[in-house]
Amino acid sequence: MWTHSYQQEWQQAYLYADLLCKESRWSKAIYVYQKAAILSMMTEEEVKTTGEDIMELFRQVEGLKQRLAGKSIPTEKFAVRKSRRYKAASPIPLVIPALEMMYVWNGFTIVGKRADSTEALLVTIETAEEQLRNDPNDSCLVQMLKGLCLKHLGRLLQAELCFTQVLSRYDHYLIPFTLYELGLLHKQQGDFAKATTYIENAKTNYKDYSMERGFTSGSTRL
Repeated sequence: MWTHSYQQEWQQAYLYADLLCKESRWSKAIYVYQKAAILSMMTEEEVKTTGEDIMELFRQVEGLKQRLAGKSIPTEKFAVRKSRRYKAASPIPLVIPALEMMYVWNGFTIVGKRADSTEALLVTIETAEEQLRNDPNDSCLVQMLKGLCLKHLGRLLQAELCFTQVLSRYDHYLIPFTLYELGLLHKQQGDFAKATTYIENAKTNYKDYSMERGFTSGSTRL
């Protein structure tokens, strides 16, 4: 599924996402969310051929969440929070949700090793940027993912500008992750003092946000 997602081969990625929903017992909430997110990247005509209802899939997510050994799964909590947008009387569609999940699963680090794939992702992100409604959280997501692509392409100044735009707004989950990415960017430039400052800021000053456990484990990479 992810191999096709990295190449933005969404129809093929959907087939494997659907298979996971049907055959895996690990987390139905995550698998249904990922399937809906992948379908969201496809054209209306492509979605029609699958017979799926994207809105209904997102609405199913919360009812599928579970607890393992008495604890909730962080990625599952993230999926539930995101999918709630579709329960509103006037649902607001998520922006490039499959790319956001790709980041959650550390996929940009993998895609970033190939300039052609990263450039293709950047085109998709910039298209979403042009179509954005005036929603600061959606804008923050797009700017962070755009900054990641630019960072992997070696366009570090442009990447820093994107990350800085995120910090000037507010999205509780994106701020600490953006601080972390800024830290890695400065590390790449050889400025370890500034890198440490950004990452320690993220670790110390932000608590109880989506995917916090994933951040604290990943932040040891500095």
